[in-house]
Amino acid sequence: MKYERFEDLPVWQAAIELAVRVYILTKDKFFNQPGDLRDQLRRASLSVSNNIAEGYERGTTAELLAFLYISRGSAGEARSMLLFTERFPEAAHLKSEISNLKTLAESCSRQIRGWADNLQNSDIKGQRHLNDRVRIVYQGNKNREAFEKRLEETMRKARPQDYPKEEE
Repeated sequence: MKYERFEDLPVWQAAIELAVRVYILTKDKFFNQPGDLRDQLRRASLSVSNNIAEGYERGTTAELLAFLYISRGSAGEARSMLLFTERFPEAAHLKSEISNLKTLAESCSRQIRGWADNLQNSDIKGQRHLNDRVRIVYQGNKNREAFEKRLEETMRKARPQDYPKEEE
């Protein structure tokens, strides 16, 4: 499925949910103590969705990948601060929501990693580089790969003795 806007991306939606829930969590009195834990946790959680959005809008696969890794790092940073927070007895009443937020941050991280892995294996350099010639070559390669796969499947059925069984 091709997404036209970053707002439609499931990973962006999860990331924005993370930021909203962190903002709500950090309204708790525990975060009113001196220091910048509240602000840093808010910035890190919001950075996840912001970097997905910025990378998506850049127009090249290389730039998108760079921003995805920054986003993934921010998800890890938010998770680390949540782990730090849950170690305080004064935050015991927040344990359940912290656990949920850690899970959500980890989910964002996994989704970003999967997307980045997929992009790294792509031969498209990004929207900025797409022109009619590149589209034609790309589609031709996809058609060729699909044809070769169908041909091999047909050959396997017609002459199974020529193809060793794959180990399960």
